[in-house]
Amino acid sequence: MQKLYRVAVIGGGVVGCSVLYHLTKLGWTDVVLIERKELTAGSSWHAAGGFHALNSDPGVARLQSYTIGLYKEIEALSGQSVGMHMTGGLNIAATPERWEILRADQARHKVLGIDTELLGPAEIKALCPLVDVTDVLGAVYDPHEGHVDPSGATYAYAKAARNAGATVQRHTRVMDLRPTGRGTWRIITDTGEIEAEHVVNAGGLWAREVGQMVGVNLPLIPMEHHYLLTDDIPEIAALERELTLILDLDAEIYMRQEGKGMLVGVYEKQATPWAVNGTPWDYGETELLPPQLERLSEELLKGYQRFPAVAEAGIRRIVNGPFTFTPDGNPLVGPVRGVPNYWSACGVMAGFAQGGGVGLTLAQWIINGEPEGDVYAMDVARFGDYATQSYVIDKAREFYSRRFAIAYPNEYWPAGRPCRTSALHRDLEQKNAVFGVSYGLEIPLFFAPAGEQPVETPSLSRSNAFRIAADEVAAVRGGVGIFDSSSFGKYEFSGKDAARFLDKLLANRLPGTGRVRLAPLLSDTGRLMGDLTAFKLAEDRFVLMGSGYLQNWHGRWFEAQGDGYQFVFRNRSDDWQGVVIAGPRSRELLQKVTRSDVSNDAFPFLSVRNMDVGFAPAIVARLSLSGELAYEIYTPANHLPSVYRLLFKAGRDLGLRDFGLQALNSMRLEKSIGIWSREYSRDYTAAEAGLERFVDFTKPSFIGRDAALRAREHTPPRRLVTFAVDADGADASGYEPIWAGDNHVGFVTSGGFGHRTGTSIAMGYVDTAVLDQLPEFEVSVLGVRRKAVVAEEPLYDPKNILPRS
Repeated sequence: MQKLYRVAVIGGGVVGCSVLYHLTKLGWTDVVLIERKELTAGSSWHAAGGFHALNSDPGVARLQSYTIGLYKEIEALSGQSVGMHMTGGLNIAATPERWEILRADQARHKVLGIDTELLGPAEIKALCPLVDVTDVLGAVYDPHEGHVDPSGATYAYAKAARNAGATVQRHTRVMDLRPTGRGTWRIITDTGEIEAEHVVNAGGLWAREVGQMVGVNLPLIPMEHHYLLTDDIPEIAALERELTLILDLDAEIYMRQEGKGMLVGVYEKQATPWAVNGTPWDYGETELLPPQLERLSEELLKGYQRFPAVAEAGIRRIVNGPFTFTPDGNPLVGPVRGVPNYWSACGVMAGFAQGGGVGLTLAQWIINGEPEGDVYAMDVARFGDYATQSYVIDKAREFYSRRFAIAYPNEYWPAGRPCRTSALHRDLEQKNAVFGVSYGLEIPLFFAPAGEQPVETPSLSRSNAFRIAADEVAAVRGGVGIFDSSSFGKYEFSGKDAARFLDKLLANRLPGTGRVRLAPLLSDTGRLMGDLTAFKLAEDRFVLMGSGYLQNWHGRWFEAQGDGYQFVFRNRSDDWQGVVIAGPRSRELLQKVTRSDVSNDAFPFLSVRNMDVGFAPAIVARLSLSGELAYEIYTPANHLPSVYRLLFKAGRDLGLRDFGLQALNSMRLEKSIGIWSREYSRDYTAAEAGLERFVDFTKPSFIGRDAALRAREHTPPRRLVTFAVDADGADASGYEPIWAGDNHVGFVTSGGFGHRTGTSIAMGYVDTAVLDQLPEFEVSVLGVRRKAVVAEEPLYDPKNILPRS
């Protein structure tokens, strides 16, 4: 083994081998994979090997589609069969609730580029004679599902990489990782030492240990998982074709053909973490865990009722092997903050559906500096320090046990809660707040009336929160409302080079002292990296405001761009907490609790001031996400409860009322205001997202300027628009297709109901060429096309008079 490499990949499972292959595919061949035993000797060898493109996140779905298409490529390059079985797959529904979700999902598949169709019971029976369709309502059929040979696929990646010049070093255990002090890593193994510029943790079951070598605790845990192999089944032996994959979510069972029998798997309710305190280094290769069939009995009995021929077959083999799970079930991919040139490619529970996409993404990131599309759903930076071992275990058990449960878009699962709370949590609890959660923090969604349970009914249609949010919006519009905005991200920059650094970082010009300015972040390719709001508090002191769940993600970006500048960066998101007061009487309320002059002349729109609110020192900014006159008040967390109570005391005669995130979402849709991960993400440019007006091209230099200038020479291929939708009882929520006649011309990014305008609203991206023709549009809502009209300007207060009043 040579002594110096550009990249060392640790771990020889399907993900590590995919990363190695993609590095060579993109031109880096001076790379090595280090495996402690044989390739696949972790989770890969005992995996079921299934693949499918379907995923609720469009970025992950895109990468899963890529993975499926890749198998033929690596088979040809390597000469190694991957054992491809392209059987197609059925997702079966046997309850009205499940069938409603599958119909809605099938409409979204058009957006994801996945060609599926809805089938009735007779068509299901024709594809899968084993199923008893007595109570089956329908299914979604995807012709591009199937399975591969796990060993064959893994070795195909490795051989293709080796044929391109990569090195594969087996029977070599990494003992420690140490920075050399010259921008490289010293990799200490049990067979010697090597040096590499980059290290990729693709350790699988041992990813935690490889993380701890550099002081990183990755949020993942191995979980036991069973599947059974049956004896031969006469009905299968009689077939002249291979059965489709079967996922029966209501029967809580998945199956595929294995020889003349079936492979049968379940996700049991008694989810069992494994090796909680660390994975033994000598585990693996051919070792399995003791079967625990009693844990599976309830789920197996339920599934067997739908597949009686399977129930009658004998069990040939029981496989119980560990797989790594993260709190949300998605992988951990990307650069690890605070550890230069150390990369994560682990927590990939569905390795044979996602491994190719993970490898491509990481290779692009390492070589090009960023992946091509938005991969936040599997970015290692989506979790923060709140993701302790106890939290990870609690959430992973929940995800595992609810793998087949219906997940409604308005539903927040209970495990790992409450983890983080704002300083107002107890006050809001006493007011019957219904909470959601973001980045581990409890956030108020709405406030249930006295005497009602503080819960929201999970639903695809408008829930019990609909009328409550309407009342909260009315209170804001008619007087003044208050919202706990503690979840917002707050970043302080100070010092000698703070202004110079932020001028490079932000695409807009910096605001003047005491002023506020909206400022996109761009990557080098001109893609969006953030939609921030900049406050200038002094010549050398600034605050950037953003989405709170992006704290780790943005912090990594800020730190990566900061070389050569002298400034201090502090994440104040927990230190400073706050409230928004909004409505025509919000100025009157604020003036009651401060000695500062907050008149329109003294404190105009898009201004920021330091002032006392009651006895609390506060940063108060005048800006509006609601479309009303509004102020954001931020103060040290220990002051916030007294500020909140003072505001309610002062606002008693003004009709002050709490409002939650659902009311705020309704109001921002009426103003056509986008939010991150919906309207804005790394998938879009500023021009496409309508943010180009906040890009100052007269600045001589900022990150992404050259790419953004090149983009200005061309019409953007799509544009963000707002629709008024003729919907009743349900609204669009995200990734539904937008139609012009029979042509799919765009997709919804977010939707809801505008209570001030009485309108169902959807925001989304539409092909520019079609948009210029202004045809008649339709938006799919729960799988049904609804007439939709483009709103040329915001539906509420289109001239933006109210926030400036």
